[in-house]
Amino acid sequence: ISPRYAVFDLAEGKSYVFRVLSANKHGISEPSEITPPIQAQETIGVPSAPGRVLATRNTKTSVVVQWDKPKHEEDLFGYYIDTSVAGTNHWEPCNHKPIKYNRFVVHGLTTGENYIFRVKAANAVGVSENSQESEAITVQAALTCPSHPYGITLLNCDGHSMTLGWKLPKFSGGSPVLGYYIDKREAHHHNWHEVNSSPVKERIYTVEDLTENSFYEFKVAATNLAGIGLPSDPSEHFMCKAWTMPEPGPAYDLTFCEVRNTSLVLLWKAPVYSGNSPITGYFVDYKEVDSEEWTTANEKQISHCYLKVNDLHGGKTYVFKVRAVNKAGIGKSSDISEPVLIEARPGTKEITADVDEEGNIYLAFDCPEVTEASDFTWCKSCEEITDLDKFNVETTGDSKLYFKNPDKMDLGTYSVAVSDTDGISSSFKMDEKELERLMTLSRDIKNPTIPLKSELAYEMFDKGEVRFWVQAESLSPNASFRFVVNDKEVVNSDRHRIKCDYSNGIIEMLMDQFTIENEGTYTVQIEDGNAKNQSSLVLIGDAFKAVLAEAELQRKEYLRKQGPHFLEYLYWEVTEDCEVLLICKVANTKKETFFKWYKDGSGLEVKELPDLQKGVCQLTIPRLSKKNQGEYKATVSDDRGQDVTTLDISGKVFDDIILAMSRVIGKSASPLKVHCTPEGIRLQCFLKYYADEMKANWYQKESKVSSGEKMKIGGSEEVAWLQICEPTEKDKGKYTFEIFDGKESHKRMIDLSGQDRGKVIGGLPDVVTIMEGKTLNLTCSVFGNPDPEVVWLWNDKKFELNEHYLVSMEHGNVASFTIKGVSSEDSGKYSINVKNKYGGETVDVTVSVYKHGEEMPDIKPSQVGYYGSDPASAKTNGKTP
Repeated sequence: ISPRYAVFDLAEGKSYVFRVLSANKHGISEPSEITPPIQAQETIGVPSAPGRVLATRNTKTSVVVQWDKPKHEEDLFGYYIDTSVAGTNHWEPCNHKPIKYNRFVVHGLTTGENYIFRVKAANAVGVSENSQESEAITVQAALTCPSHPYGITLLNCDGHSMTLGWKLPKFSGGSPVLGYYIDKREAHHHNWHEVNSSPVKERIYTVEDLTENSFYEFKVAATNLAGIGLPSDPSEHFMCKAWTMPEPGPAYDLTFCEVRNTSLVLLWKAPVYSGNSPITGYFVDYKEVDSEEWTTANEKQISHCYLKVNDLHGGKTYVFKVRAVNKAGIGKSSDISEPVLIEARPGTKEITADVDEEGNIYLAFDCPEVTEASDFTWCKSCEEITDLDKFNVETTGDSKLYFKNPDKMDLGTYSVAVSDTDGISSSFKMDEKELERLMTLSRDIKNPTIPLKSELAYEMFDKGEVRFWVQAESLSPNASFRFVVNDKEVVNSDRHRIKCDYSNGIIEMLMDQFTIENEGTYTVQIEDGNAKNQSSLVLIGDAFKAVLAEAELQRKEYLRKQGPHFLEYLYWEVTEDCEVLLICKVANTKKETFFKWYKDGSGLEVKELPDLQKGVCQLTIPRLSKKNQGEYKATVSDDRGQDVTTLDISGKVFDDIILAMSRVIGKSASPLKVHCTPEGIRLQCFLKYYADEMKANWYQKESKVSSGEKMKIGGSEEVAWLQICEPTEKDKGKYTFEIFDGKESHKRMIDLSGQDRGKVIGGLPDVVTIMEGKTLNLTCSVFGNPDPEVVWLWNDKKFELNEHYLVSMEHGNVASFTIKGVSSEDSGKYSINVKNKYGGETVDVTVSVYKHGEEMPDIKPSQVGYYGSDPASAKTNGKTP
């Protein structure tokens, strides 16, 4: 059999003992030990559920749970307890091993939270069903008697009575303190005597019927709902002698709040005995516990009974005292405070400022360690707030101070202290910036505004219709709106088509006619739930005139475009060849549409009419000059109507065209060239086109040249020139030709300063054709500094000069070569070599001689001139003949 075996057929009520033997192939073992007697009885089942469950307060984080045992509790292993935060139905086990007793302390609970509990019983067979759930319980410390008061101090004495003060018990016992009982006895007497038979609520009391000059000691006990707590330690021995000093008595009831890492706030109560004059202020002294030296926290006396002491050393322990001042001087010091450690408590929270859903401004303070006996005391400038017309305090878990009608009078420092929590407190400075922030939030909540993506605006359509529109960030389907013009609502009609696209928040009104009667203020008012907004557009005076003019223009444009019309009105362009084009573009034309050009009212005859189907019409002015000034007009018409465009080419328009031509001309201007003439030297600049209207100037060195007898300025359509008559040494230097196009100056320069290589600067052709017997004369200008040497060559060789071949040099710069009575043998290449110490150049001329009676070869000269006494044909080599 297996190691487990059920024995049947036993007699109920009789006791049996058992033993076990084991066996293998070798035999049977010795028997086991005999079991204790076991009585045969009925089979054990699963236990029933425990009875009523009761939970009671224990500490701030624990609860005592008790329950009734099941009807049959025999053979129970123990109990399991479960807990759940009330209302969540989420259960968690409180113990993992069964407990034998029907009482269990559940630890690790959250202070102030509500919990319920249930219990299960367990035996060898299994676990019972759950018990019924307990009543919900809030986790708080159990109610006990308060701890003892402390810090009894003498505040005044008149010789037959003494005024005493003392401090709150550190712990209220879970219920508010209801009052205090005072006992007294004379010094060295054994028995104590009751001072008051009913509790006093304040922590200050005057004990009467005392004997003058006797010494007394006192003790105080606090009471709450749980009873009277232990009394305080006996006070010092106080002598019953009347106070007559002129200085104030001691301040009392020194307490601390807002203890942080480097600061705290000290509070106290004013002395009961003020001396012979009113109290004017206070000094606060402090020192480290182990130090002998006191430090005064404030250089000047303060008038209020509180002070924030800064610049303390974190982790150090301090004690404090307070001295009151009147006209007679500094009075008796208060009792030394209890020691306080400068260290912020873990999890320290501060006052926060916010606005609730209804727009009410409040200060809030949350204290997890609050108990049923705790009170939240709100103060402004350390004075308890009692003005119910200005403030309202609500405390449900946390505490909130509501401002009923916030204004600048509410600026200041607010504080809150929580009793029965070992000094938990905080403060908050309400300055102008913070109050304005809160009031803005409040206004936005109380008077919500529908945010707008765009303010009310307008736009024009083709027919002169005006669309007014505004767009909100979002609108619900229930939003409502209306258009108001000059304080009168405009309703949807054929003339004012009003609609709203709720999906994108656009509200619009389309006016089919905008006339002189529509001047005024346009407003859209919007409501969506509690939120509102409006946007206005003022169309009065010049603003209205601008809209009206635009509307009328759009209507005219619409009508104009019903027939043939100009898509683009006349404008001008300048081509790279310096031609001026007048251009316009037409649209909506047909085969019968007629187009015509005019100048100053007279029709212009053009070689070819424009193709209106292509849409572009242009008129070319080849060479613009003053004679082309005037009003140009183009018309287009058919049976559907007529349209006109004009362009006045005069004044600024004419000047702008000249500047545009100057821009093209200036970029294409040639380098300056020197041409020798009988009068002297001519500087030339070849251009695509030149007119006197252009802003062109000549400069010698940096001085502008004016046209005169010595220097003459002129030009033709393709060249601008400066003639230097009878040049001298003074005329040497740098010359500049400048064309200004309105933005940029285009300059060409040449230097006639000297120290230049020898060169031919004009006069010789490339090819000369001449008849036999004629006289050939080749003349050119040479230049160089110093003056160059001039040598003539024939077929690259020097030749002998005689009556047939003559050379000459006139004025030092005009070289001539003459052949008298040319013959066919004189044909060939003639060259002039011009050279000085800086270098030189050689220029060739090919001479072709034909006989009398022969036809002169047909040469198409670039320039034709006379060389000597008879005409000849010549091709130039880039030089001016």
